[in-house]
Amino acid sequence: MTYGYHGKILRVDLTEKRIWVEKQDESFFRFYMGGGALGAHYVCKNVRPGTHAFAPENIMVFCGSVITGAPVAGFSRHSVTGISPLTGGIADSEAGGYWGRALKEAGFDAVVIEGRSPEPVYLLIDDGDVEIKDAGHIWGRDTGETQDMIWRENDDEKIRVLGIGPAGENEVYFACIVSELKHFHGRGGHGAVMGSKNLKAIAVKGDKFPPLADQEKVQEIARNFAGRYMDFDYTRVLREIGTSAGISFQNYSGQLPTHNWQTGCFPGAQEISGETMMEEIGEDKGGCFACPVRCKVSVKASKPYPISKRYGGPEYESLASLGSYTGVSNLYAVAKANELCNRYGLDTISTGGVIAFAMDCYENGLLTDEDTGGLELKFGSGRVLLDLIEMIARQEGIGHLLAQGTKKAAESIGGEAKKLAVHCKGLEFPAHEPRVKKSLALAYGTAPIGADHMASEHDFSNTPETPAPIVQRLWPLGISKPLSAQDLGPAKVKFFYYTHILYSVFNSLDTCIFCMAPLKPLGLQELVDAVRAVTGWDMSLWELMKVGERRLQMMRVFNCLAGLDESQDALPPRMFEPLQGGETHGMAISPEEYEKALKLYYDMAGWDSEGIPRYSKLVELDLEWVEGLKERSG
Repeated sequence: MTYGYHGKILRVDLTEKRIWVEKQDESFFRFYMGGGALGAHYVCKNVRPGTHAFAPENIMVFCGSVITGAPVAGFSRHSVTGISPLTGGIADSEAGGYWGRALKEAGFDAVVIEGRSPEPVYLLIDDGDVEIKDAGHIWGRDTGETQDMIWRENDDEKIRVLGIGPAGENEVYFACIVSELKHFHGRGGHGAVMGSKNLKAIAVKGDKFPPLADQEKVQEIARNFAGRYMDFDYTRVLREIGTSAGISFQNYSGQLPTHNWQTGCFPGAQEISGETMMEEIGEDKGGCFACPVRCKVSVKASKPYPISKRYGGPEYESLASLGSYTGVSNLYAVAKANELCNRYGLDTISTGGVIAFAMDCYENGLLTDEDTGGLELKFGSGRVLLDLIEMIARQEGIGHLLAQGTKKAAESIGGEAKKLAVHCKGLEFPAHEPRVKKSLALAYGTAPIGADHMASEHDFSNTPETPAPIVQRLWPLGISKPLSAQDLGPAKVKFFYYTHILYSVFNSLDTCIFCMAPLKPLGLQELVDAVRAVTGWDMSLWELMKVGERRLQMMRVFNCLAGLDESQDALPPRMFEPLQGGETHGMAISPEEYEKALKLYYDMAGWDSEGIPRYSKLVELDLEWVEGLKERSG
């Protein structure tokens, strides 16, 4: 008997309209756990490196993990894995909510989609039964309308709908996937891949959740979390105003990316802060399955722009990317921009990033009124922000250029544009500053999906100023030496190396970092105990860390063969320019210190001087078969 999972992988070929079930045994699930590791396995086994993201041969893997859906805070997430149109390499993206639990209840651990339907369809998974259904009447609808129409035609509002909006249908390179209108697979452009496959949505329901090995222990862990999460500063603030609290702190400390990363100080920060947002347009709070933190904020307004609470509200990343990146301090314009992204299915981080890049190009004369159709792309214009989102989602006018993402747009513009393009591997930067928290330089440069702020622990959890109890929660990883956030020496490389693997564990277990150590309530040993209680396996932190390594090494080999080699670990030129103004004035990364840290990380990770995983490392992780990718890639 299996605990926590079914052992069933649903396979769907949209080209042939073929559906079958693949069974995997206990050793497979213990080896990969789920999430990004399981997704990487299927991509590496089934897709040739170098395959275009929009080719029918690209696959999409939707899955939780062996613990997804267990009634513990932070165990609600699920992943999608495939080739990213932004990077051309393998990428995964996680989302919270209820869909991951619902897929388990529907009788499956994962769904693997291949091929391309000749006409729009959606997938209905109903208590073990699977049907490919016509979506021609839904095509063109926004995310809210899509959910409503699927509910109506199946006469069931309890169905969990994971789908795309018009941006995904139009193959905008940074289109996202949305569930329950408030939970997003934001990064990597997987919504565009769904659009290329003519797949509008995956709707799931059922009541077949697998048994847990030790129900009482699972409940004990859940009770302990609920009893102490308000004792932790970070989860208490998340409960009160969500991640939007980050705007005030980031601006005060000089690390709020502003005007396309020219400075870390935004004069209009107070106007778009979480405190101001909750006071003026905050409506209510929501969250994910079994989680008491409830960090999701909804906003509502009638004018100057109608804003529906149905689509949630801007989190920190959205307030920054749509606000300070672009210089827009009008809260209502930023909140409306967030709602439009959620309706159309656009990643807010990449959307704000590419618009800020375009504004920078315009103000430097690299884009003209002729290029923009008469739009004056000046920093601070809320009206232009909203117009550009509409144009990007529809691939109209200048929106057609920007819909390809910052990297490709810069290549098309040419000249000095590449110097203004803030991305790694083609993925726009999230709103955390590597010139201030220097381990993020390694995270953005080497993370398999590109610039990823969720790839490792941030520096401020392990500085001399950090409270000792927080620092000590990293000791099980062998990290016991507090370091300055500005340090990028050998000890900081070690800090990144181990926490990068740990966060890869979180990605493979599909657990939420808002609940996890070191800053949040659930400690590392408790996580191990929870996996044991759900699955019945005699699990250890060591074994989990090996799962995290497998994910990273599989993705690295695939990406190297897809052209994302050592040269793609480079930082954008702007990171070597000093920040201007405020607490962080003059801070920068030197090319020499970054290159030195990068080479040391390669050694620690088991990669050669060109950043390619050594055969010995693959053998150590039982991944010898990954060597076969070289033959498939040509």
